[in-house]
Amino acid sequence: MPLDFSRIRVYSIKARHSKVRQKNMAKLMPKGGNFVSFYNSLPDVLAASSFKKVVEAIRAAKKKHKPVIFFMGAHVLKCGLSPLINALIRKGFITHLAGNGATLIHDFELAFQGETSEEVEKSLPSGKFGMVKETAAFLNNCAILAAANGRGLACTVGGEIEKGKLPNRGISVYAECARSKITSSAHVGIGTDIIYQHPACDGGAWGEASYRDFKTLVGVVANLGRGGVVLNFGSAVICPEVFLKALSVARNLKGKIEDFTTASFDMIHQYREYMNITRRPTLKSGKGYYIIGHHEIMLPLLAASLQCATK
Repeated sequence: MPLDFSRIRVYSIKARHSKVRQKNMAKLMPKGGNFVSFYNSLPDVLAASSFKKVVEAIRAAKKKHKPVIFFMGAHVLKCGLSPLINALIRKGFITHLAGNGATLIHDFELAFQGETSEEVEKSLPSGKFGMVKETAAFLNNCAILAAANGRGLACTVGGEIEKGKLPNRGISVYAECARSKITSSAHVGIGTDIIYQHPACDGGAWGEASYRDFKTLVGVVANLGRGGVVLNFGSAVICPEVFLKALSVARNLKGKIEDFTTASFDMIHQYREYMNITRRPTLKSGKGYYIIGHHEIMLPLLAASLQCATK
Protein backbone atom coordinates (compact mmCIF):
# COMPACT_ATOMS: atom_id res chain seq x y z
CA MET A 1 0.00 0.00 0.00
CA PRO A 2 1.39 3.45 -0.90
CA LEU A 3 2.39 5.64 2.03
CA ASP A 4 0.39 8.77 2.81
CA PHE A 5 2.64 11.77 2.13
CA SER A 6 0.27 14.21 3.83
CA ARG A 7 1.99 13.60 7.17
CA ILE A 8 5.51 14.40 5.98
CA ARG A 9 7.21 16.93 8.27
CA VAL A 10 8.75 20.00 6.66
CA TYR A 11 10.75 22.94 7.97
CA SER A 12 11.80 26.39 6.81
CA ILE A 13 14.82 26.88 4.55
CA LYS A 14 15.78 29.66 6.97
CA ALA A 15 16.50 27.00 9.60
CA ARG A 16 18.59 24.90 7.23
CA HIS A 17 22.35 25.12 6.81
CA SER A 18 23.25 25.77 3.16
CA LYS A 19 26.71 25.13 1.77
CA VAL A 20 26.46 27.71 -1.03
CA ARG A 21 25.56 31.32 -0.31
CA GLN A 22 25.27 34.41 -2.45
CA LYS A 23 28.26 36.04 -0.77
CA ASN A 24 30.43 33.08 -1.86
CA MET A 25 29.57 33.33 -5.54
CA ALA A 26 31.88 34.39 -8.36
CA LYS A 27 32.03 38.00 -9.45
CA LEU A 28 32.38 39.31 -12.96
CA MET A 29 35.89 40.63 -13.42
CA PRO A 30 35.75 44.32 -14.38
CA LYS A 31 36.87 45.37 -17.83
CA GLY A 32 40.55 46.25 -17.74
CA GLY A 33 40.97 44.55 -14.36
CA ASN A 34 44.29 43.16 -13.14
CA PHE A 35 45.20 39.83 -11.56
CA VAL A 36 44.12 41.02 -8.12
CA SER A 37 40.61 41.63 -9.41
CA PHE A 38 40.67 38.20 -11.10
CA TYR A 39 41.72 36.51 -7.85
CA ASN A 40 39.02 38.36 -5.92
CA SER A 41 36.43 37.34 -8.52
CA LEU A 42 36.89 33.61 -7.83
CA PRO A 43 33.99 31.95 -6.01
CA ASP A 44 34.58 30.86 -2.44
CA VAL A 45 33.28 27.39 -3.26
CA LEU A 46 34.84 23.91 -3.56
CA ALA A 47 38.29 23.88 -5.24
CA ALA A 48 38.44 27.67 -5.53
CA SER A 49 37.84 27.94 -1.80
CA SER A 50 40.53 25.32 -1.10
CA PHE A 51 42.95 27.15 -3.37
CA LYS A 52 42.41 30.45 -1.56
CA LYS A 53 42.94 28.74 1.81
CA VAL A 54 46.26 27.31 0.60
CA VAL A 55 47.35 30.77 -0.59
CA GLU A 56 46.39 32.25 2.77
CA ALA A 57 48.26 29.49 4.64
CA ILE A 58 51.46 30.14 2.67
CA ARG A 59 51.18 33.89 3.29
CA ALA A 60 50.69 33.26 7.00
CA ALA A 61 53.62 30.81 7.16
CA LYS A 62 55.93 33.33 5.57
CA LYS A 63 54.81 36.03 8.01
CA LYS A 64 55.41 33.71 10.98
CA HIS A 65 58.73 32.41 9.58
CA LYS A 66 57.43 28.85 9.44
CA PRO A 67 58.63 26.28 6.88
CA VAL A 68 57.00 26.03 3.46
CA ILE A 69 58.15 22.72 2.00
CA PHE A 70 57.77 22.32 -1.76
CA PHE A 71 57.80 18.68 -2.90
CA MET A 72 57.87 18.12 -6.66
CA GLY A 73 57.94 15.45 -9.29
CA ALA A 74 60.08 15.83 -12.40
CA HIS A 75 57.12 16.63 -14.65
CA VAL A 76 56.87 20.03 -12.96
CA LEU A 77 60.29 20.96 -14.40
CA LYS A 78 59.38 19.50 -17.79
CA CYS A 79 56.37 21.82 -17.84
CA GLY A 80 58.77 24.78 -17.95
CA LEU A 81 58.04 25.98 -14.43
CA SER A 82 61.57 26.37 -13.06
CA PRO A 83 61.53 30.20 -13.30
CA LEU A 84 58.39 30.37 -11.17
CA ILE A 85 59.79 28.01 -8.53
CA ASN A 86 62.93 30.14 -8.38
CA ALA A 87 60.88 33.30 -7.98
CA LEU A 88 58.92 31.75 -5.10
CA ILE A 89 62.20 30.75 -3.43
CA ARG A 90 63.63 34.27 -3.78
CA LYS A 91 60.45 35.82 -2.38
CA GLY A 92 60.46 33.51 0.64
CA PHE A 93 57.36 31.52 -0.30
CA ILE A 94 59.40 28.28 -0.49
CA THR A 95 61.86 27.57 2.32
CA HIS A 96 62.76 23.96 1.49
CA LEU A 97 62.77 22.32 -1.94
CA ALA A 98 62.47 18.54 -2.19
CA GLY A 99 62.26 16.32 -5.24
CA ASN A 100 62.77 12.80 -6.49
CA GLY A 101 65.85 11.64 -8.40
CA ALA A 102 64.43 12.58 -11.79
CA THR A 103 64.23 16.24 -10.78
CA LEU A 104 68.03 16.27 -10.55
CA ILE A 105 68.28 15.03 -14.14
CA HIS A 106 65.96 17.58 -15.70
CA ASP A 107 67.32 20.39 -13.56
CA PHE A 108 70.89 19.66 -14.67
CA GLU A 109 69.97 19.26 -18.34
CA LEU A 110 68.09 22.55 -18.37
CA ALA A 111 71.05 24.30 -16.73
CA PHE A 112 73.58 22.62 -19.04
CA GLN A 113 71.76 22.49 -22.36
CA GLY A 114 68.66 24.62 -21.99
CA GLU A 115 66.54 21.62 -22.96
CA THR A 116 65.47 18.29 -21.50
CA SER A 117 63.03 15.35 -21.79
CA GLU A 118 64.11 12.48 -24.01
CA GLU A 119 61.92 10.79 -26.65
CA VAL A 120 61.85 7.38 -24.96
CA GLU A 121 60.04 5.54 -27.76
CA LYS A 122 62.74 6.51 -30.27
CA SER A 123 65.76 5.54 -28.18
CA LEU A 124 64.51 2.51 -26.23
CA PRO A 125 64.51 -0.04 -29.11
CA SER A 126 68.22 0.55 -29.82
CA GLY A 127 69.28 0.55 -26.18
CA LYS A 128 70.17 4.25 -26.24
CA PHE A 129 67.53 5.34 -23.76
CA GLY A 130 69.17 7.20 -20.90
CA MET A 131 72.69 6.76 -22.24
CA VAL A 132 73.70 10.42 -22.68
CA LYS A 133 77.12 10.91 -21.13
CA GLU A 134 76.99 14.47 -19.78
CA THR A 135 73.99 13.98 -17.47
CA ALA A 136 75.31 10.74 -16.02
CA ALA A 137 78.87 12.03 -15.61
CA PHE A 138 77.83 15.22 -13.84
CA LEU A 139 75.27 13.72 -11.44
CA ASN A 140 77.26 10.59 -10.60
CA ASN A 141 80.22 12.82 -9.81
CA CYS A 142 78.00 14.96 -7.57
CA ALA A 143 76.85 11.90 -5.63
CA ILE A 144 80.46 10.81 -5.07
CA LEU A 145 81.45 14.34 -4.02
CA ALA A 146 78.53 14.60 -1.61
CA ALA A 147 79.35 11.28 0.05
CA ALA A 148 83.06 12.06 0.27
CA ASN A 149 82.51 15.53 1.73
CA GLY A 150 79.73 14.59 4.14
CA ARG A 151 77.22 16.79 2.35
CA GLY A 152 73.70 16.32 1.08
CA LEU A 153 72.91 15.28 -2.48
CA ALA A 154 70.63 18.14 -3.56
CA CYS A 155 72.77 20.93 -2.16
CA THR A 156 75.83 19.41 -3.83
CA VAL A 157 74.10 19.28 -7.22
CA GLY A 158 72.91 22.88 -6.86
CA GLY A 159 76.31 24.03 -5.70
CA GLU A 160 78.15 22.29 -8.55
CA ILE A 161 75.77 23.75 -11.15
CA GLU A 162 76.48 27.21 -9.78
CA LYS A 163 80.21 26.61 -9.26
CA GLY A 164 80.58 25.15 -12.75
CA LYS A 165 78.91 28.22 -14.25
CA LEU A 166 76.63 26.13 -16.43
CA PRO A 167 75.26 28.27 -19.27
CA ASN A 168 71.65 28.28 -18.08
CA ARG A 169 72.26 27.95 -14.35
CA GLY A 170 69.85 30.82 -13.71
CA ILE A 171 66.89 28.48 -14.31
CA SER A 172 68.22 25.67 -12.09
CA VAL A 173 65.98 25.23 -9.06
CA TYR A 174 68.66 23.46 -7.05
CA ALA A 175 71.22 26.14 -7.88
CA GLU A 176 68.64 28.73 -6.78
CA CYS A 177 68.48 27.00 -3.41
CA ALA A 178 72.25 27.41 -3.15
CA ARG A 179 72.08 31.05 -4.23
CA SER A 180 69.23 31.83 -1.84
CA LYS A 181 70.78 29.79 0.97
CA ILE A 182 67.79 27.56 1.65
CA THR A 183 67.89 23.83 2.28
CA SER A 184 67.02 21.27 -0.39
CA SER A 185 66.77 17.51 -0.59
CA ALA A 186 66.64 14.83 -3.26
CA HIS A 187 65.08 11.45 -2.49
CA VAL A 188 66.17 8.81 -4.96
CA GLY A 189 65.07 5.27 -5.74
CA ILE A 190 68.01 3.31 -7.12
CA GLY A 191 67.08 1.96 -10.55
CA THR A 192 64.26 4.41 -11.22
CA ASP A 193 66.36 6.96 -13.12
CA ILE A 194 68.75 6.88 -16.08
CA ILE A 195 71.82 7.92 -14.05
CA TYR A 196 72.09 4.59 -12.23
CA GLN A 197 72.68 2.53 -15.37
CA HIS A 198 76.08 4.06 -16.15
CA PRO A 199 79.48 2.57 -15.24
CA ALA A 200 80.38 5.59 -13.12
CA CYS A 201 77.41 5.08 -10.78
CA ASP A 202 78.35 4.44 -7.15
CA GLY A 203 75.24 3.10 -5.46
CA GLY A 204 76.74 3.54 -2.03
CA ALA A 205 77.46 7.21 -2.66
CA TRP A 206 73.92 7.82 -3.93
CA GLY A 207 72.43 6.07 -0.93
CA GLU A 208 74.62 7.88 1.60
CA ALA A 209 74.05 11.33 0.09
CA SER A 210 70.29 10.88 -0.33
CA TYR A 211 70.00 9.47 3.20
CA ARG A 212 71.67 12.62 4.49
CA ASP A 213 69.03 14.60 2.58
CA PHE A 214 66.33 12.61 4.34
CA LYS A 215 67.78 13.63 7.69
CA THR A 216 67.85 17.26 6.53
CA LEU A 217 64.18 17.02 5.57
CA VAL A 218 63.28 15.57 8.96
CA GLY A 219 64.89 18.61 10.58
CA VAL A 220 62.70 20.93 8.51
CA VAL A 221 59.54 18.88 9.14
CA ALA A 222 60.21 19.08 12.88
CA ASN A 223 59.46 22.83 12.71
CA LEU A 224 56.19 22.55 10.76
CA GLY A 225 53.92 22.77 13.78
CA ARG A 226 51.74 25.83 14.44
CA GLY A 227 51.62 27.25 10.96
CA GLY A 228 53.92 25.48 8.48
CA VAL A 229 52.88 24.40 5.00
CA VAL A 230 53.64 21.33 2.88
CA LEU A 231 53.00 21.51 -0.87
CA ASN A 232 53.27 18.56 -3.21
CA PHE A 233 53.27 19.20 -6.95
CA GLY A 234 53.12 16.06 -9.02
CA SER A 235 55.04 13.45 -7.04
CA ALA A 236 52.69 10.48 -6.95
CA VAL A 237 54.77 8.04 -4.88
CA ILE A 238 58.27 8.95 -3.67
CA CYS A 239 57.72 12.35 -2.05
CA PRO A 240 54.43 11.40 -0.33
CA GLU A 241 56.07 8.30 1.11
CA VAL A 242 59.18 10.20 2.18
CA PHE A 243 57.14 12.94 3.84
CA LEU A 244 55.07 10.47 5.87
CA LYS A 245 58.20 8.80 7.25
CA ALA A 246 59.91 12.14 7.88
CA LEU A 247 56.88 13.30 9.86
CA SER A 248 56.84 10.10 11.92
CA VAL A 249 60.54 10.44 12.77
CA ALA A 250 60.13 14.12 13.65
CA ARG A 251 57.20 13.36 15.95
CA ASN A 252 59.11 10.48 17.51
CA LEU A 253 62.02 12.78 18.35
CA LYS A 254 60.25 16.10 19.01
CA GLY A 255 56.75 15.19 20.18
CA LYS A 256 53.62 16.85 18.83
CA ILE A 257 53.90 18.49 15.42
CA GLU A 258 50.40 19.71 14.63
CA ASP A 259 48.36 22.57 13.19
CA PHE A 260 50.01 22.81 9.78
CA THR A 261 48.57 22.87 6.27
CA THR A 262 49.19 20.40 3.47
CA ALA A 263 48.15 20.54 -0.18
CA SER A 264 48.63 18.26 -3.15
CA PHE A 265 48.35 19.62 -6.67
CA ASP A 266 48.17 17.05 -9.45
CA MET A 267 46.48 16.33 -12.77
CA ILE A 268 44.53 13.37 -11.37
CA HIS A 269 43.66 12.03 -7.94
CA GLN A 270 46.50 9.85 -6.63
CA TYR A 271 46.17 7.50 -3.66
CA ARG A 272 49.46 8.22 -1.89
CA GLU A 273 49.24 11.96 -2.40
CA TYR A 274 45.78 11.97 -0.85
CA MET A 275 46.61 9.64 2.04
CA ASN A 276 50.20 10.67 2.85
CA ILE A 277 50.06 14.40 2.14
CA THR A 278 46.51 15.62 2.66
CA ARG A 279 44.79 13.11 4.97
CA ARG A 280 46.96 11.16 7.43
CA PRO A 281 49.31 13.97 8.53
CA THR A 282 46.41 16.32 9.39
CA LEU A 283 43.92 13.85 10.87
CA LYS A 284 43.98 15.27 14.42
CA SER A 285 44.77 18.87 13.58
CA GLY A 286 45.58 21.11 10.65
CA LYS A 287 44.09 21.16 7.17
CA GLY A 288 44.75 19.12 4.04
CA TYR A 289 43.67 20.04 0.52
CA TYR A 290 43.77 18.20 -2.81
CA ILE A 291 43.48 20.35 -5.94
CA ILE A 292 43.20 18.86 -9.42
CA GLY A 293 44.72 20.68 -12.39
CA HIS A 294 47.60 20.75 -14.84
CA HIS A 295 50.88 21.96 -13.34
CA GLU A 296 51.48 24.42 -16.15
CA ILE A 297 48.26 26.17 -15.13
CA MET A 298 48.07 25.65 -11.37
CA LEU A 299 51.60 26.65 -10.42
CA PRO A 300 51.48 29.94 -12.38
CA LEU A 301 48.10 30.59 -10.75
CA LEU A 302 49.54 29.93 -7.31
CA ALA A 303 52.64 32.05 -7.95
CA ALA A 304 50.58 34.96 -9.26
CA SER A 305 48.17 34.72 -6.33
CA LEU A 306 51.02 34.87 -3.83
CA GLN A 307 52.63 37.73 -5.76
CA CYS A 308 49.47 39.82 -5.82
CA ALA A 309 49.21 39.46 -2.06
CA THR A 310 52.52 41.29 -1.63
CA LYS A 311 51.29 44.49 -3.31
